[in-house]
Amino acid sequence: MVDVALYKARLEARKNELEGRLEGIEHDLDQPAPADSEERAQEREGDEVLEDLGNAGLNELRAIEAALKRIEAGTFGECVNCGEDISAQRLEVVPHAPLCQNCAK
Repeated sequence: MVDVALYKARLEARKNELEGRLEGIEHDLDQPAPADSEERAQEREGDEVLEDLGNAGLNELRAIEAALKRIEAGTFGECVNCGEDISAQRLEVVPHAPLCQNCAK
């Protein structure tokens, strides 16, 4: 049996962490570009890295929000594809996993 309260707390904590990180990334990306063209090129490279980190964070945030909805619906820990239980080992590593190991392959 999955300890839903434990996973809910972990998911909410990670969600808060990601929201803070994404807010910081957004703030950094909103900074005006330097006037010097060489600095502007370096800034753009840094912005691309920040954008990639932001996109990865947004994807994880969406997965976490979906997992929290499954908790509310009473289906957390069940594979959204086949309905089988997701192993405790898999949920330990990826608490927002929507698929069992077989369906994820």
